[in-house]
Amino acid sequence: MKKISFMAVLLSACLVFSGCGMTNTAKGGMIGGGGGAALGALVGGVIGHGKGAAIGAAVGTAVGAGAGVLIGKKMDKAAAQAQQVEGAEVEQVTDNNGLQAVKVTFDSGILFSTGNSTLSPSAQASLSKFANNVLNQNRDMDVTIYGYTDNQGWRNSTAQQSYQKNMDLSQQRAQSVSSYLLSCGVTPTQIKTVQGLGETNPVADNSTEAGRQENRRVEVYMYASQQMIQQAEAGTLQ
Repeated sequence: MKKISFMAVLLSACLVFSGCGMTNTAKGGMIGGGGGAALGALVGGVIGHGKGAAIGAAVGTAVGAGAGVLIGKKMDKAAAQAQQVEGAEVEQVTDNNGLQAVKVTFDSGILFSTGNSTLSPSAQASLSKFANNVLNQNRDMDVTIYGYTDNQGWRNSTAQQSYQKNMDLSQQRAQSVSSYLLSCGVTPTQIKTVQGLGETNPVADNSTEAGRQENRRVEVYMYASQQMIQQAEAGTLQ
């Protein structure tokens, strides 16, 4: 029986992975409910570079398939809105509850100058549009912001000092993004986590310039709040 259950989970995950053309609505119905948080963590860990399993409201019980479909529709809409923002790379991921979420990645080269955490004017324009056209239109979604750097060392610094400086810089950049979004009217309660993770969790090869550029990034996750989940379970989510 355990083998059958494990294979069912694997088959469900494979269906999600292969369904590149599937909407969040369809995936929400597949993942929400029977799969529960275990499948959500599995899928999120692969699609979201390990971060999908780290986000999501603490609801305590598995979310029903019907609620997953309603939440998926909301996430489809939010993803489409985010795709209209210049400089934003939009992906579909899953959260800790197995529910659909939206990951928006901003290249640090677009947001900041080298070694700096001050937002450029073009970055402010993009983040303003993101705040007003996406986050402020979806106030029932929670937000997590992660900042990253590449693994390059700092001049006149030891390896340990460089690691810490990269960690500090990533925190400052994540905080700069959060602060600017708040200045654009995003409510403080909507942003649940702002964290710099330095050179950890690279998404590309740090031995190449192109790879290092991909690793210098700020990720913004949008996922269902507890309120949204409750409304979806009650069938009242619009």
